[in-house]
Amino acid sequence: MLLIPVIDLMRGQAVRAVRGDRASYKPVVSRLCEGSDPVSVARAMCEHCDSTRLYAADLDALTGGQAQVEVLHRILQAMPELEFWVDAGFADRAAAQRLRERVGPGAERIVTVFASESLRSRAQLAECCAEREASVLSLDRRDGRRLDAAGCWDAPELWPSRVIVMTLERVGADAGPDLTTLREVQARSPATQLVGAGGIRHAADLAAAADAGAHAWLVASALHDGRLPPLRR
Repeated sequence: MLLIPVIDLMRGQAVRAVRGDRASYKPVVSRLCEGSDPVSVARAMCEHCDSTRLYAADLDALTGGQAQVEVLHRILQAMPELEFWVDAGFADRAAAQRLRERVGPGAERIVTVFASESLRSRAQLAECCAEREASVLSLDRRDGRRLDAAGCWDAPELWPSRVIVMTLERVGADAGPDLTTLREVQARSPATQLVGAGGIRHAADLAAAADAGAHAWLVASALHDGRLPPLRR
């Protein structure tokens, strides 16, 4: 099981995500490092997980504001080996390209995450995921409801090779992973590499997620709280 550390960015700081209630997020307090500076938090999380991959949710952009270009640039410059998965509320492929252009040097290491809650049409899903290895699709749901105006959940033939199964109400909630939904998605596209998100509490949850078909899992709270031991080569 691969661990992909997650950093949630809001107004220039790393914040603690809880149940997808973005209005209530506060600066992160972590056992891994001091403070909520995004570069410090990103480095500490990746070192703890022995990971050169990091997922970032730009919450300013996801809630209708401006993307935190300077923060993304700082992280990329500070971590030259990083493969940086970024969800900044992209409605279409052009929006993702504009962000890359604004970030500048290092932007070639950004892996664009297109989220079902943000894509505006089935046509944009097809265009954004046409290069199956170059992007990631996030299938988002909250409280049993799909966040999916474009119909991404019902178009497995358009999915890229990597798909995130995001259960927002379990993020930071100490509620355990949503393995039922993960299995349902796997049944629809067995060849897709699935990345779970939300609910991991401890190593036993990771083992159960692997048995359910997860290739990797996005993790934040369990790392900050010291509930997952460090991984080392």
